[in-house]
Amino acid sequence: MSENVRRLYRSRTQRMIGGVCGGLGEYFDIDPTIVRLLFVVTALAGGPGLLAYIIMLIVVPSEPEPATASGPNAIA
Repeated sequence: MSENVRRLYRSRTQRMIGGVCGGLGEYFDIDPTIVRLLFVVTALAGGPGLLAYIIMLIVVPSEPEPATASGPNAIA
């Protein structure tokens, strides 16, 4: 009975500056470019886009490192 829990992380692969937009894109399963455009539009329109990005950059944790096969339990 494993429950698939989705968590919001800053992306390591879809990263331009801090990975916030890439992480939101992965979380909502949309193209990160759309999220980036929304942040830019809200920032240029006098909205809180830049402030929201900075807050998320501080608050949202970075995506964990992928598990590698070089650990002590690695299959040789």
